[in-house]
Amino acid sequence: MFRRAGAKLIDADVIARQVVEPGSPALKEIVDLVGEQVLQGDGRLDRAALAERIFADEPLRRRVNAIIHPRVREVERQLLAQWRNEPLVVLCVPLLLENRMEDLVDCVVVVAADDPSRIQRLKQRDGLTEEQIAARLKTQMPQDEKIARADFVIHNSGSLEETQQQVNELLRRLAS
Repeated sequence: MFRRAGAKLIDADVIARQVVEPGSPALKEIVDLVGEQVLQGDGRLDRAALAERIFADEPLRRRVNAIIHPRVREVERQLLAQWRNEPLVVLCVPLLLENRMEDLVDCVVVVAADDPSRIQRLKQRDGLTEEQIAARLKTQMPQDEKIARADFVIHNSGSLEETQQQVNELLRRLAS
């Protein structure tokens, strides 16, 4: 919605996939750490297999994050510098607050949804079980704490139209 409104978008999840492309130093480090069982037949990272391992092993998750996150942050910083004079740049980082990255942005927008919506969407999008979802959510800051720390909140449990209205209102407020 922000991109359609003309914003430049820096998406940490997209960058995280790019930094582990076949042949990348990050992918080699992950394979050296975890083993080749996290590779697909074509040499790409099997994100589901890696997630299964790291969400069951907190020290391993930290070590893998230490491989990926600095590379993602570097690309984010490069894009922020490149787009410094753009009217609106959205830095989409699911763990922005957990990673204490607020200093990179002018304001924090949290997109929040009620727990049933979050769980249903994760099941549909990623095919996760409730146990897998619980393990992932446990590694994140509680949503109510994120909301308390946000400058703006978009409530995303309703329809797409309702979410779009909130985005439009936020864009109006930011423009003024």
